[in-house]
Amino acid sequence: MTDETARARGVALAKAARGGDTLALHDLLDHLLPYVGRICRPIALDDGPDATQEALLTVFRSLRSLRDPETLYGWVRTIAVREAVRIAQRAGRDRPAELAELPARGDPQLAADIRDVLARLSPQHRAVLVLRDVEGLDEQAAAALLGVTTGTAKSRLHRARVSFRKAWFA
Repeated sequence: MTDETARARGVALAKAARGGDTLALHDLLDHLLPYVGRICRPIALDDGPDATQEALLTVFRSLRSLRDPETLYGWVRTIAVREAVRIAQRAGRDRPAELAELPARGDPQLAADIRDVLARLSPQHRAVLVLRDVEGLDEQAAAALLGVTTGTAKSRLHRARVSFRKAWFA
């Protein structure tokens, strides 16, 4: 299934679910699960499944407030980011860890380095990195999604990238 076909299916399911079709609602949540998980995991880390579940519950509860089903994915992305940051902060990961403790290059755990580096960033920095570098949003869109000014998003992104690079190349 192509991205365009998948998005069209999601929009069609959202329209049907908003109309009261409970089977479509169930299918919509199943359809959105991988998308929401892809956003929540790198932000909430070990609590990614919890953040994903909370985001999907919010989608379930709030679907009728979605005015335009064509904006489904942006709306869901906003919910997922907010829930992932909230869950990560609640879990006490809002203070960055010391960045000097990374395994050296060539270490057998090199594949886990990205996750390790992300774990050392604050939830706000992980969120802006995911939105910008994974989701491909520009700074203005990321700022709007995070509820901060564009300048704040740019500075968070800069600090997150500097910290990530420093830890990655240590």
